[in-house]
Amino acid sequence: MRIDPTRVKWLILDVDGVMTDGRLYYSADGEALKVFHVRDGHGIKALLAAGIGVAIISGRRSAALDRRARELGIHHVQQGIDDKGVALHTLLTELQVAPSECACLVDDIPDLPMMAMVGLPVAVADAHPKVLAAAHLVTHLPGGAGAVRELADLILGES
Repeated sequence: MRIDPTRVKWLILDVDGVMTDGRLYYSADGEALKVFHVRDGHGIKALLAAGIGVAIISGRRSAALDRRARELGIHHVQQGIDDKGVALHTLLTELQVAPSECACLVDDIPDLPMMAMVGLPVAVADAHPKVLAAAHLVTHLPGGAGAVRELADLILGES
């Protein structure tokens, strides 16, 4: 399926299970470590270069995510969010962006309110069954394995 690039102005991403494979690694000091796929980063940078906004709304807090978002140039990062629907509504109001101009890439039940709001709700291949059922599109790749890049390429018409 090819997505009209003029349709999507913003991509909203979850983190755990989307930008990562969903596993959490803890160091001896208790620091949570995350593994990000380099191709996802290239896809995010390509979206930003094309003028498509990228934002992150995550239920967890992570210093690793702060660093990765800075590296990629993602300025809209919300962490520790319990109600992602409210967070997305507030963000889109602040940015003056219509929900219909947004896609989201998600994997689990707390993401369902975001999926219900956006014009293009997308699930990673290994998402929860309820998320898969709510998705208009499902990536071929699982979370943390290039799913963000796969969607970025579709949005940019490169796939």
